[in-house]
Amino acid sequence: MTETRTRPAAITLTPAAEQRIADLMGQAPADAIGVKLSTPRRGCSGLAYSVDYVTEESTFDEKIETPGGIFYVDGASVLYLVGSVMDWKEDDFAAGFVFDNPNAKGACGCGESFTV
Repeated sequence: MTETRTRPAAITLTPAAEQRIADLMGQAPADAIGVKLSTPRRGCSGLAYSVDYVTEESTFDEKIETPGGIFYVDGASVLYLVGSVMDWKEDDFAAGFVFDNPNAKGACGCGESFTV
């Protein structure tokens, strides 16, 4: 008999990030089934982080269940994100998701994009 083991999620979400996902899902459009992280080609370093509502599940997306809703990682982006930690930071001047990505070899000066 072969035992199957669950594989760890591609990225780790901090409690603050999970709470922000819950907040987003609380105000989501009616057809949204979750929130999705992707890394479109954009910015001066090549790849950017993008978090958007998702209305349908894709076969290749990584699915992470959080207390506040489903969080997806784009299947084409997983390789760039494995081992990353996603957090939510808020201060007097800015609020947003921040990423500690061990795969990033460099980032642009404004912090909007990265390269692997």
